[in-house]
Amino acid sequence: MTQKIGIGVIGMGWMGGAHSRAYQQVKERFTNADYMPRLIICSDNVESRAREAQERLGFEQYTTDWRKVLEHPEVQVVNITAPNGLHLEMVRAAAEAGKHIMCEKPVGRNPQETALAEHAARQAGVLTFVGYNYRWAPLVQYAKQLLDEGRLGRLTHYRSRFFACYASNPYGVLSWRFQQEHGLGILSDLGSHAIDLAHMLIGPMRKVIGNRETFIRQRPLPQGEGTHFSQGGPDDPMGDVTNEDYTGLLVSFENGVQGTIEMCRVINGPKCEYNFEINGTEGALKWNFEQMNELHVQFRNPQDADDGFIRIVSGPAHPFHHYFNPGPGIGLGYDDLKTIEAAQFLKSVASGQQGEPGFSEALAVANVQTAVVRSWESERWEEVESIRVA
Repeated sequence: MTQKIGIGVIGMGWMGGAHSRAYQQVKERFTNADYMPRLIICSDNVESRAREAQERLGFEQYTTDWRKVLEHPEVQVVNITAPNGLHLEMVRAAAEAGKHIMCEKPVGRNPQETALAEHAARQAGVLTFVGYNYRWAPLVQYAKQLLDEGRLGRLTHYRSRFFACYASNPYGVLSWRFQQEHGLGILSDLGSHAIDLAHMLIGPMRKVIGNRETFIRQRPLPQGEGTHFSQGGPDDPMGDVTNEDYTGLLVSFENGVQGTIEMCRVINGPKCEYNFEINGTEGALKWNFEQMNELHVQFRNPQDADDGFIRIVSGPAHPFHHYFNPGPGIGLGYDDLKTIEAAQFLKSVASGQQGEPGFSEALAVANVQTAVVRSWESERWEEVESIRVA
Protein backbone atom coordinates (compact mmCIF):
# COMPACT_ATOMS: atom_id res chain seq x y z
CA MET A 1 0.00 0.00 0.00
CA THR A 2 1.33 3.41 -0.97
CA GLN A 3 1.99 5.75 1.94
CA LYS A 4 0.80 9.32 1.35
CA ILE A 5 3.06 11.91 3.01
CA GLY A 6 1.55 15.34 3.65
CA ILE A 7 3.82 18.23 2.60
CA GLY A 8 3.82 21.86 3.69
CA VAL A 9 6.22 24.32 2.01
CA ILE A 10 7.26 27.62 3.60
CA GLY A 11 8.60 30.28 1.23
CA MET A 12 7.35 30.28 -2.35
CA GLY A 13 10.13 32.08 -4.18
CA TRP A 14 12.16 30.37 -6.89
CA MET A 15 13.51 27.69 -4.56
CA GLY A 16 10.11 27.00 -3.02
CA GLY A 17 8.81 26.40 -6.52
CA ALA A 18 11.74 24.10 -7.32
CA HIS A 19 11.05 21.97 -4.22
CA SER A 20 7.33 21.83 -4.94
CA ARG A 21 7.86 20.78 -8.56
CA ALA A 22 10.24 18.12 -7.28
CA TYR A 23 7.56 16.60 -5.07
CA GLN A 24 5.16 16.58 -8.00
CA GLN A 25 7.76 14.88 -10.19
CA VAL A 26 8.34 12.15 -7.62
CA LYS A 27 4.90 10.86 -8.59
CA GLU A 28 5.93 10.74 -12.25
CA ARG A 29 9.47 9.43 -11.92
CA PHE A 30 9.52 7.08 -8.92
CA THR A 31 6.35 5.24 -9.87
CA ASN A 32 7.24 2.04 -8.00
CA ALA A 33 7.91 3.77 -4.69
CA ASP A 34 5.74 2.82 -1.73
CA TYR A 35 5.46 6.49 -0.74
CA MET A 36 3.96 9.47 -2.52
CA PRO A 37 3.79 13.18 -1.61
CA ARG A 38 0.57 15.09 -1.08
CA LEU A 39 0.94 18.86 -1.37
CA ILE A 40 -1.22 20.11 1.50
CA ILE A 41 -0.38 23.78 2.06
CA CYS A 42 2.10 26.44 0.94
CA SER A 43 3.00 29.66 2.72
CA ASP A 44 4.47 33.00 1.72
CA ASN A 45 4.20 36.40 3.37
CA VAL A 46 3.28 37.88 -0.03
CA GLU A 47 -0.30 36.74 -0.56
CA SER A 48 -0.26 36.97 -4.35
CA ARG A 49 2.80 34.72 -4.46
CA ALA A 50 1.26 32.20 -2.07
CA ARG A 51 -2.02 32.12 -3.97
CA GLU A 52 -0.30 31.80 -7.35
CA ALA A 53 1.86 28.95 -6.02
CA GLN A 54 -1.20 27.08 -4.80
CA GLU A 55 -2.91 27.38 -8.16
CA ARG A 56 0.16 26.59 -10.27
CA LEU A 57 1.69 23.80 -8.21
CA GLY A 58 -1.43 22.04 -6.94
CA PHE A 59 -1.43 22.70 -3.20
CA GLU A 60 -4.75 22.17 -1.49
CA GLN A 61 -4.45 25.38 0.54
CA TYR A 62 -2.29 28.47 0.92
CA THR A 63 -1.58 30.86 3.79
CA THR A 64 0.43 33.99 4.55
CA ASP A 65 1.20 32.77 8.08
CA TRP A 66 3.91 30.11 8.06
CA ARG A 67 2.85 28.84 11.48
CA LYS A 68 -0.40 27.61 9.92
CA VAL A 69 1.72 25.10 7.99
CA LEU A 70 2.99 23.63 11.27
CA GLU A 71 -0.49 23.58 12.81
CA HIS A 72 -2.08 21.69 9.92
CA PRO A 73 -2.89 18.18 11.20
CA GLU A 74 -2.28 16.49 7.83
CA VAL A 75 1.20 17.97 7.32
CA GLN A 76 3.90 15.44 8.22
CA VAL A 77 6.80 17.19 6.48
CA VAL A 78 7.69 20.88 6.65
CA ASN A 79 9.82 22.07 3.75
CA ILE A 80 11.68 25.32 4.53
CA THR A 81 12.76 27.50 1.60
CA ALA A 82 12.38 30.89 3.28
CA PRO A 83 15.32 33.36 3.54
CA ASN A 84 18.23 32.05 5.61
CA GLY A 85 17.63 34.41 8.54
CA LEU A 86 14.27 32.76 9.22
CA HIS A 87 15.46 29.14 9.14
CA LEU A 88 16.33 28.65 12.80
CA GLU A 89 13.00 29.95 14.13
CA MET A 90 11.11 27.81 11.64
CA VAL A 91 13.19 24.70 12.32
CA ARG A 92 12.69 25.05 16.06
CA ALA A 93 8.94 25.48 15.66
CA ALA A 94 8.65 22.57 13.23
CA ALA A 95 10.67 20.30 15.51
CA GLU A 96 8.54 21.28 18.50
CA ALA A 97 5.45 20.44 16.44
CA GLY A 98 6.90 16.99 15.70
CA LYS A 99 7.19 17.56 11.95
CA HIS A 100 9.97 16.09 9.83
CA ILE A 101 12.04 18.81 8.18
CA MET A 102 13.51 19.41 4.75
CA CYS A 103 15.54 22.65 4.87
CA GLU A 104 17.42 24.38 2.11
CA LYS A 105 21.07 25.01 2.75
CA PRO A 106 22.47 26.64 4.75
CA VAL A 107 20.34 25.43 7.64
CA GLY A 108 21.29 28.49 9.71
CA ARG A 109 22.34 31.94 8.56
CA ASN A 110 25.65 31.24 10.28
CA PRO A 111 27.35 28.08 11.60
CA GLN A 112 26.20 28.67 15.17
CA GLU A 113 22.55 28.77 14.07
CA THR A 114 23.05 25.54 12.14
CA ALA A 115 24.32 23.93 15.36
CA LEU A 116 21.25 25.16 17.23
CA ALA A 117 18.93 23.85 14.50
CA GLU A 118 20.62 20.44 14.58
CA HIS A 119 20.20 20.38 18.36
CA ALA A 120 16.49 21.24 18.15
CA ALA A 121 15.77 18.50 15.63
CA ARG A 122 17.87 15.94 17.51
CA GLN A 123 16.13 16.70 20.81
CA ALA A 124 12.71 16.41 19.16
CA GLY A 125 13.61 13.15 17.39
CA VAL A 126 12.39 14.32 13.97
CA LEU A 127 13.94 13.31 10.66
CA THR A 128 15.81 15.94 8.66
CA PHE A 129 17.17 16.49 5.18
CA VAL A 130 19.17 19.32 3.57
CA GLY A 131 19.14 20.67 0.01
CA TYR A 132 22.63 19.62 -1.05
CA ASN A 133 21.24 18.67 -4.43
CA TYR A 134 24.53 18.34 -6.35
CA ARG A 135 25.14 15.08 -4.48
CA TRP A 136 22.43 13.47 -6.58
CA ALA A 137 23.81 13.92 -10.11
CA PRO A 138 24.07 10.36 -11.46
CA LEU A 139 27.73 10.74 -12.36
CA VAL A 140 28.58 12.25 -8.98
CA GLN A 141 26.98 9.19 -7.43
CA TYR A 142 28.97 7.01 -9.84
CA ALA A 143 32.18 8.84 -8.90
CA LYS A 144 31.43 8.07 -5.25
CA GLN A 145 30.91 4.42 -6.21
CA LEU A 146 34.31 4.29 -7.93
CA LEU A 147 35.97 5.83 -4.88
CA ASP A 148 34.27 3.40 -2.50
CA GLU A 149 35.43 0.50 -4.66
CA GLY A 150 39.02 1.73 -4.42
CA ARG A 151 39.34 2.12 -8.19
CA LEU A 152 41.59 5.18 -7.81
CA GLY A 153 43.84 3.54 -5.23
CA ARG A 154 44.94 5.65 -2.27
CA LEU A 155 43.55 9.15 -2.70
CA THR A 156 46.08 11.98 -2.67
CA HIS A 157 44.59 15.21 -4.04
CA TYR A 158 41.20 16.97 -4.11
CA ARG A 159 40.55 20.22 -5.98
CA SER A 160 37.19 21.93 -6.26
CA ARG A 161 35.79 25.29 -7.21
CA PHE A 162 32.33 26.77 -7.36
CA PHE A 163 32.42 29.84 -9.57
CA ALA A 164 29.06 31.47 -10.33
CA CYS A 165 28.35 34.79 -12.00
CA TYR A 166 25.01 35.57 -10.39
CA ALA A 167 26.42 38.67 -8.65
CA SER A 168 28.98 39.74 -11.25
CA ASN A 169 26.89 42.76 -12.30
CA PRO A 170 27.87 45.59 -9.90
CA TYR A 171 24.32 46.92 -10.17
CA GLY A 172 22.78 43.72 -8.83
CA VAL A 173 20.74 44.92 -5.86
CA LEU A 174 21.83 44.71 -2.24
CA SER A 175 19.63 41.80 -1.18
CA TRP A 176 19.97 40.08 2.19
CA ARG A 177 22.53 37.70 0.67
CA PHE A 178 25.11 40.49 0.68
CA GLN A 179 24.67 41.54 4.31
CA GLN A 180 26.65 40.13 7.23
CA GLU A 181 23.71 40.51 9.61
CA HIS A 182 21.91 37.89 7.50
CA GLY A 183 24.88 35.53 7.45
CA LEU A 184 28.11 34.70 5.73
CA GLY A 185 28.50 35.42 2.02
CA ILE A 186 29.83 32.97 -0.53
CA LEU A 187 31.22 30.64 2.16
CA SER A 188 27.63 30.01 3.20
CA ASP A 189 25.82 30.29 -0.12
CA LEU A 190 27.90 28.13 -2.46
CA GLY A 191 30.50 27.03 0.06
CA SER A 192 27.92 24.90 1.85
CA HIS A 193 27.60 22.79 -1.28
CA ALA A 194 31.34 22.66 -1.91
CA ILE A 195 32.22 21.55 1.61
CA ASP A 196 29.41 18.99 1.79
CA LEU A 197 30.41 17.36 -1.49
CA ALA A 198 34.05 17.20 -0.38
CA HIS A 199 32.89 15.43 2.78
CA MET A 200 30.78 12.97 0.79
CA LEU A 201 33.54 12.13 -1.68
CA ILE A 202 36.69 12.32 0.44
CA GLY A 203 35.73 12.40 4.12
CA PRO A 204 36.10 14.73 7.11
CA MET A 205 38.52 17.66 7.09
CA ARG A 206 41.20 17.95 9.77
CA LYS A 207 42.37 21.54 9.30
CA VAL A 208 41.86 24.48 6.95
CA ILE A 209 43.25 27.88 6.12
CA GLY A 210 41.27 30.40 4.13
CA ASN A 211 41.29 33.91 2.73
CA ARG A 212 38.48 36.17 1.57
CA GLU A 213 37.76 39.23 -0.53
CA THR A 214 34.82 41.49 -1.31
CA PHE A 215 35.32 42.77 -4.84
CA ILE A 216 32.07 44.74 -5.23
CA ARG A 217 31.79 46.79 -2.06
CA GLN A 218 28.59 48.73 -2.78
CA ARG A 219 25.35 47.82 -4.53
CA PRO A 220 22.06 49.58 -5.33
CA LEU A 221 19.47 49.41 -2.57
CA PRO A 222 16.45 47.29 -3.59
CA GLN A 223 13.29 49.05 -4.67
CA GLY A 224 10.26 46.94 -3.72
CA GLU A 225 10.19 43.16 -4.12
CA GLY A 226 13.03 41.30 -5.80
CA THR A 227 15.76 38.67 -5.45
CA HIS A 228 19.55 38.61 -5.58
CA PHE A 229 19.16 38.39 -9.38
CA SER A 230 17.35 41.76 -9.50
CA GLN A 231 19.21 44.77 -10.90
CA GLY A 232 19.29 48.48 -10.16
CA GLY A 233 21.16 51.30 -11.87
CA PRO A 234 24.11 53.66 -11.35
CA ASP A 235 21.86 56.47 -10.14
CA ASP A 236 20.14 54.43 -7.43
CA PRO A 237 21.00 54.97 -3.76
CA MET A 238 23.78 52.57 -2.73
CA GLY A 239 24.49 50.45 0.33
CA ASP A 240 27.55 48.58 1.60
CA VAL A 241 28.21 44.89 0.95
CA THR A 242 29.27 43.51 4.32
CA ASN A 243 30.14 39.86 3.63
CA GLU A 244 32.55 38.11 1.28
CA ASP A 245 32.33 37.69 -2.51
CA TYR A 246 35.21 35.21 -2.64
CA THR A 247 36.95 32.71 -0.41
CA GLY A 248 39.70 30.21 -1.10
CA LEU A 249 40.69 27.31 1.16
CA LEU A 250 43.64 25.01 1.62
CA VAL A 251 42.37 21.79 3.18
CA SER A 252 44.00 18.84 4.90
CA PHE A 253 41.61 15.87 5.23
CA GLU A 254 41.74 13.37 8.07
CA ASN A 255 42.75 10.59 5.65
CA GLY A 256 45.79 12.54 4.43
CA VAL A 257 44.30 13.87 1.19
CA GLN A 258 45.42 17.44 0.44
CA GLY A 259 43.04 19.83 -1.24
CA THR A 260 41.93 23.24 -2.37
CA ILE A 261 38.43 24.69 -2.59
CA GLU A 262 37.57 28.06 -4.17
CA MET A 263 34.23 29.80 -4.48
CA CYS A 264 33.15 33.15 -5.92
CA ARG A 265 29.84 34.83 -6.77
CA VAL A 266 31.11 37.82 -8.80
CA ILE A 267 33.51 36.18 -11.25
CA ASN A 268 33.19 36.78 -14.99
CA GLY A 269 33.49 33.87 -17.43
CA PRO A 270 32.07 30.85 -15.59
CA LYS A 271 28.29 30.78 -15.30
CA CYS A 272 27.86 27.95 -12.80
CA GLU A 273 31.16 26.12 -12.84
CA TYR A 274 31.01 23.70 -9.94
CA ASN A 275 33.70 21.11 -10.39
CA PHE A 276 35.92 18.70 -8.56
CA GLU A 277 39.01 16.73 -9.53
CA ILE A 278 40.29 13.80 -7.48
CA ASN A 279 43.64 12.08 -7.88
CA GLY A 280 44.78 8.76 -6.45
CA THR A 281 47.70 6.39 -6.81
CA GLU A 282 45.83 4.35 -9.44
CA GLY A 283 43.89 6.99 -11.35
CA ALA A 284 41.88 10.20 -11.36
CA LEU A 285 38.44 11.59 -12.12
CA LYS A 286 36.86 14.99 -12.67
CA TRP A 287 33.33 16.42 -13.01
CA ASN A 288 31.85 19.83 -13.80
CA PHE A 289 28.22 20.81 -13.19
CA GLU A 290 28.16 22.84 -16.42
CA GLN A 291 28.54 19.44 -18.13
CA MET A 292 26.86 17.47 -15.36
CA ASN A 293 26.07 14.49 -17.58
CA GLU A 294 29.76 13.81 -18.22
CA LEU A 295 32.48 12.31 -16.01
CA HIS A 296 36.13 12.12 -17.00
CA VAL A 297 38.00 9.12 -15.57
CA GLN A 298 41.57 7.85 -15.87
CA PHE A 299 42.83 4.49 -14.63
CA ARG A 300 46.60 4.33 -14.45
CA ASN A 301 48.23 1.89 -16.88
CA PRO A 302 51.97 2.49 -17.25
CA GLN A 303 52.15 0.02 -20.17
CA ASP A 304 49.59 1.97 -22.20
CA ALA A 305 50.68 5.08 -24.05
CA ASP A 306 47.06 6.27 -24.18
CA ASP A 307 46.11 6.08 -20.51
CA GLY A 308 44.70 9.62 -20.26
CA PHE A 309 41.19 10.67 -19.30
CA ILE A 310 38.22 8.98 -20.93
CA ARG A 311 34.79 10.61 -21.16
CA ILE A 312 31.83 8.78 -19.65
CA VAL A 313 28.32 9.94 -20.56
CA SER A 314 25.45 9.47 -18.11
CA GLY A 315 23.14 6.58 -18.87
CA PRO A 316 20.73 4.10 -17.27
CA ALA A 317 23.59 2.06 -15.83
CA HIS A 318 24.45 4.98 -13.54
CA PRO A 319 22.58 5.72 -10.29
CA PHE A 320 19.11 7.31 -10.69
CA HIS A 321 19.44 8.03 -14.44
CA HIS A 322 16.92 5.37 -15.46
CA TYR A 323 14.13 7.08 -13.50
CA PHE A 324 14.27 9.92 -16.02
CA ASN A 325 15.55 8.60 -19.36
CA PRO A 326 15.79 5.11 -20.88
CA GLY A 327 18.94 5.66 -22.91
CA PRO A 328 22.52 6.87 -22.49
CA GLY A 329 23.39 10.43 -23.39
CA ILE A 330 19.88 11.75 -22.70
CA GLY A 331 20.84 14.23 -20.02
CA LEU A 332 19.29 15.25 -16.73
CA GLY A 333 18.99 18.85 -15.46
CA TYR A 334 18.93 20.81 -12.21
CA ASP A 335 15.26 20.15 -11.42
CA ASP A 336 15.87 16.43 -11.81
CA LEU A 337 18.45 16.61 -9.01
CA LYS A 338 15.84 18.24 -6.77
CA THR A 339 13.42 15.43 -7.68
CA ILE A 340 15.95 12.76 -6.66
CA GLU A 341 16.57 14.72 -3.46
CA ALA A 342 12.84 14.88 -2.66
CA ALA A 343 12.43 11.16 -3.35
CA GLN A 344 15.31 10.27 -1.03
CA PHE A 345 13.87 12.45 1.73
CA LEU A 346 10.41 10.90 1.36
CA LYS A 347 11.98 7.44 1.41
CA SER A 348 13.60 8.36 4.73
CA VAL A 349 10.29 9.57 6.14
CA ALA A 350 8.39 6.51 4.91
CA SER A 351 10.93 4.14 6.46
CA GLY A 352 11.40 6.15 9.65
CA GLN A 353 15.17 5.99 9.12
CA GLN A 354 17.38 9.08 9.04
CA GLY A 355 18.95 9.51 5.62
CA GLU A 356 21.81 11.59 4.27
CA PRO A 357 22.31 14.47 4.03
CA GLY A 358 20.51 15.50 7.21
CA PHE A 359 21.25 18.13 9.81
CA SER A 360 24.21 16.05 11.01
CA GLU A 361 25.88 16.57 7.63
CA ALA A 362 24.95 20.28 7.72
CA LEU A 363 26.61 20.52 11.13
CA ALA A 364 29.78 18.96 9.70
CA VAL A 365 29.78 21.73 7.08
CA ALA A 366 29.26 24.33 9.83
CA ASN A 367 32.25 22.92 11.75
CA VAL A 368 34.46 23.62 8.74
CA GLN A 369 32.99 27.06 8.12
CA THR A 370 33.69 28.00 11.74
CA ALA A 371 37.34 27.01 11.32
CA VAL A 372 37.53 29.00 8.07
CA VAL A 373 36.18 32.13 9.76
CA ARG A 374 38.75 31.72 12.53
CA SER A 375 41.50 31.42 9.92
CA TRP A 376 40.38 34.68 8.27
CA GLU A 377 41.23 36.40 11.52
CA SER A 378 44.29 34.40 12.60
CA GLU A 379 45.77 34.07 9.10
CA ARG A 380 46.96 30.56 9.96
CA TRP A 381 45.83 26.93 9.81
CA GLU A 382 42.87 26.17 12.09
CA GLU A 383 41.75 22.76 13.33
CA VAL A 384 38.20 21.71 12.45
CA GLU A 385 36.40 21.20 15.74
CA SER A 386 32.81 20.30 16.52
CA ILE A 387 30.42 23.12 17.46
CA ARG A 388 27.66 20.62 18.26
CA VAL A 389 25.32 21.79 21.04
CA ALA A 390 25.17 19.15 23.77
